[in-house]
Amino acid sequence: MRITSYFIILFIIAFSCKPKEERDAIDLLEKSIEAHGGEKAFEDLNEIQFRKWTQLLDENGDVESETDQLIQFQLKPQLKGKITWEKDSVSHVIEFDGEKTFYSLGGNSIQNVDFLEAKKKEFDAAYYVVAQPWKLLQDEGAKLIYEGEKEVFSKTVKSIRVEYGPDQDVWWYYFDPNSNLMAGNEVQLKDHRSQIENLSFSQILPFIFYGQRESYRVDEKGNKLYLRAVYSYSDFQLK
Repeated sequence: MRITSYFIILFIIAFSCKPKEERDAIDLLEKSIEAHGGEKAFEDLNEIQFRKWTQLLDENGDVESETDQLIQFQLKPQLKGKITWEKDSVSHVIEFDGEKTFYSLGGNSIQNVDFLEAKKKEFDAAYYVVAQPWKLLQDEGAKLIYEGEKEVFSKTVKSIRVEYGPDQDVWWYYFDPNSNLMAGNEVQLKDHRSQIENLSFSQILPFIFYGQRESYRVDEKGNKLYLRAVYSYSDFQLK
C-alpha cells in the first residue's frame, strides 16, 4: 500500500509540474478517451478489424482513385497487422509481423527496401488514425498544447495542438465541447495543409470509432480550397 501511494504521489507531482496548457490538453484527452470507450477497454483490446473505403479527388472534383481496404491489427503482445485490397483486379497486401514489412502485388513479393519503408509508413498511418484518441496519450515524443476553443467546421470546438519535434508534421485535434467526441483534425505537412472533419461515427460497444470523414486541402488560415478525400470506416470486429 505504501509503495502504491508513493507512486501515486510521484505521478501527481510530475503532472503538476507540467505547463498548464499541457495539463489541460491531457485532461481533455482523458475526457475524450472516456467518451470513445474508455482507456481500460482499449488496453484490453487484442485485435481490431475494419474496412476503410477511400476516394481521392483532384482540384476539379474528378475522382483520382478509389480503394476498399480490409485492415487488421493485432495489438498484443506487440503491434502486427495486414492491409489487403484489390486494384484493377490485382491483389495488394501490406503485412507487418512486428519486425519486418512485407508487400505482395498479385501474389508476387516486392523486395525493394525504399518501397517497403513507404508501405510501413502507410501501415503506421492506418493504425495512427484508428487508434485515436488513445494513441495521443501513448506517444511519449508528442508535445500536447491546449489552445482553447475556436471556430472550425462552422462550429465551436476545443483544440489541442500536437507537435512531434523539429521538421515534423504539426497536428491539431478538435473535440466537441459537449460530448468530448473527436470532431476532426488538421495537419500541416511540408507541402500542404489538410483539414479532416468527422461526419459520423461507427459504434461497436463500448467503442466509438470513426465513420464517415471528409478531408479538405486548406490554406494557412484554414479556409477550404477543395475536397481532397472521402473516407468511410465500417464493419468493425473486435477481439
